[in-house]
Amino acid sequence: MRLSRGSWVPVTGLVICLLLCACVVDLVLAQIRYSIPEELEHGAFVGNIAEDLGLDVAKLSARRFRIVSGAKKQYLEVNLENGILFVNEKIDREELCERSPNCFLHLQVVIENPLELYRVEVEILDVNDNSPSFPWSEFNLDITESAAPGSRFPLESAQDQDVGTNSLRSYQLSANQHFILNIQTRNDGSKFAELVLDTPLDREQQKKHEMVLTAFDGGSPERSGTALITITVLDANDNVPVFDRSVYRASLVENAPRGTLVLKLNATDLDEGSNGEVTYAFSGHAPLKVRELFTVDPYMGEIRVKGVVDYEKASVYELYVQAKDRGPSAVAVHSKVLVDILDVNDNAPEVILTSVSTPVQEDAPPGTVIAVISVMDRDSGENGNVDCQIPNNVPFQLHSSFKNYYTLVTSEFLDRESVSEYNITLTARDLGSPSLSTRKTILVQVSDINDNPPRFSQPSYTVYVTENNAPGASICSVTAFDPDSNQNAYLSYSILEGQIQGMPVSTYVSINSDNGNIYALRSFDYEQLRNFQILVQAQDAGFPPLASNVTVNVFVLDQNDNAPVIVSPLPKNGTVATEVVPRSVDAGYLVTKITALDADAGQNSRLSYQVLQATDPGLFSVALYTGEIRTIRRLMERDATRHRLVILVKDNGQPPLSATVSIVLTVVDSVPESLSDFGDLTLSPQPPSNLALYLIVSLSTISLIFLVAIIVLAISSAAKVPTNCMEVNGNSSLSQSYCYKVCLTPESAKSDFMFLKPCSPSSTPRNNEAKSAENSWNAQSRMRLFAHLPTAHLPESEQRKKKVKVKNVTGKVNRRSLSFSQGQTIVRSA
Repeated sequence: MRLSRGSWVPVTGLVICLLLCACVVDLVLAQIRYSIPEELEHGAFVGNIAEDLGLDVAKLSARRFRIVSGAKKQYLEVNLENGILFVNEKIDREELCERSPNCFLHLQVVIENPLELYRVEVEILDVNDNSPSFPWSEFNLDITESAAPGSRFPLESAQDQDVGTNSLRSYQLSANQHFILNIQTRNDGSKFAELVLDTPLDREQQKKHEMVLTAFDGGSPERSGTALITITVLDANDNVPVFDRSVYRASLVENAPRGTLVLKLNATDLDEGSNGEVTYAFSGHAPLKVRELFTVDPYMGEIRVKGVVDYEKASVYELYVQAKDRGPSAVAVHSKVLVDILDVNDNAPEVILTSVSTPVQEDAPPGTVIAVISVMDRDSGENGNVDCQIPNNVPFQLHSSFKNYYTLVTSEFLDRESVSEYNITLTARDLGSPSLSTRKTILVQVSDINDNPPRFSQPSYTVYVTENNAPGASICSVTAFDPDSNQNAYLSYSILEGQIQGMPVSTYVSINSDNGNIYALRSFDYEQLRNFQILVQAQDAGFPPLASNVTVNVFVLDQNDNAPVIVSPLPKNGTVATEVVPRSVDAGYLVTKITALDADAGQNSRLSYQVLQATDPGLFSVALYTGEIRTIRRLMERDATRHRLVILVKDNGQPPLSATVSIVLTVVDSVPESLSDFGDLTLSPQPPSNLALYLIVSLSTISLIFLVAIIVLAISSAAKVPTNCMEVNGNSSLSQSYCYKVCLTPESAKSDFMFLKPCSPSSTPRNNEAKSAENSWNAQSRMRLFAHLPTAHLPESEQRKKKVKVKNVTGKVNRRSLSFSQGQTIVRSA
């Protein structure tokens, strides 16, 4: 073995013993043994532990190779670059193991990825670094001159801290005439010397004798220690005390209180007086440790406990005692006391965490090693057997790898979102009575993985935005949360690609990626866009990232930003509309009807009509909601022939918007020429029965036309094509006038005419029958037609019932006169 100073010391022995080879949760366990002498300097070579264990030196650091020692000092260390085990701190065997014949350093080698444990024993060999020494440099013995040859006198034993061959081997007495040395061996192998009187003493010839006692050890080189023996020769006291037993034996439980009586010695002396008074004491053979633990009462002979008796340090003590009288030339007699120490369960188990792997990922598979634990108990027998347990309500298990070693592993998958850390209480309990236990808490933290996608606070969002909003204003905010932690919980928001009315959604709205605020990029127009959907995505910053989507429904609320638009009557020359009124009409006569549309919705499109200006306010009135202009009274000769009306059309919005139309009404005595052509088309009188037949044929033809119109309108409604409608009122001086409705589609300029009802306030008797039949047919046809028509196609009265609106009327309509005469109908349209 190479020391740090460069000298070479032979290695006593290197023995590699594979004691265990068990595979428990991926652990490979083995044992290796080295032997080194004590007192080696720092850096001294112990062995190439990596080579001996068959490990790759290049992977020692990556696998976190380390050694764990139960000693208070780190005597040995490993060079991770070459795998050599070397001395880290000088080892004093006597300090480490006292006088134990075998001295070992127990090490544990821990390697991770995968986790492996090796047990290493390093035997510390004794070197002869201590010389024998006596407790005193001089011994004084009083020996009566009457002592018979062969009398023995125990001498104080020399002490040598070394063990084995380096311990005390023999004694030697310097040359003299009267004494020889007798060397004896104790049960533990230690030696002591007795001074034996070889030839009688003569006090008158020599009162004192001095000699040198030398103690030698068996080391190489040999070491020794000396003491001076001074013998004083006393006058004769011919009787010595006698013990009642040659060997005493007693039992004592460890940790017995101070003052506890162990036993009582008894020695008698046949002499009288002071020569018969016996005193007791420890003899010179009693070790210093015994004197620290026990006392002997000099007069009563009671041996009592003085110090703390620990079974773990010694299970039996040998006490050498003596008794002598108080007479002159008293001679001491000796006896031996054996004290057996009984073990009690006075040491709680010790728990040592040799390796802890924390934090552990929440997706770690069951069986993942969390910690390696060693447990020891200094007691013996059942008192030293230890059982370890952890609570049952944690997702971990405790496995016993080999004696006094345990591994803590996961028993199921962990979930950081449920429990982020565990405080696992490990209880180590011995089997003594009463049982002693030790508890140690192991903190296991669970690290997060990105296993939870973001979750929005609502399954969907509905937002209401008033039209004409300011661009750049926030319209709503979406919120998502992620139960993961750190980067896995950091969310960013985005709007997925899509189109709104053929335009990218990014041109309509934007979103703040940090807080989920959604902003409008343009001002919305209810009349162009009433609602739209956007898809918002929340994505975390984990790897791989997880995302969730939510739908945001945006509804644009209407504002009263569109004034009514008058669609009929249409003004001539772009300024004034004109109508003709026969002078002969009665009160309530329908002169014309103002038809207006409002592009807004709801109350904003509900229109009302009123006369703003009139040439004769008492002659004409306008219906508040229908816009029908009717005569208030019958026209007189004195009434003017031209009347000017200014009609105000106003919506119900806040604030209301309005439009006006000027109508010039001309009062005539006869029908205009444009209508006289129809007056010439008189029908020859027909019998009443033929009139009914003609009327049925006409109505059947008209019904067929209406049926075709219904089918076309139904198909148009199913395709969601808006249909534009307006109502046109026809009137003349004919005996009957009719109102008709024009429905236009944006795809076609073709007009469909539908007869609704007679508009004349009066009728001739000849047409009563036809009128009755026609009204009956119109009522049934209107019910069937309105049940299939979209709301925009209904007359205004029907619209009000259904609370709908008519919007976006396009196209041009040219009105033509139509009337019934003699049961015949002539229809002309552009």
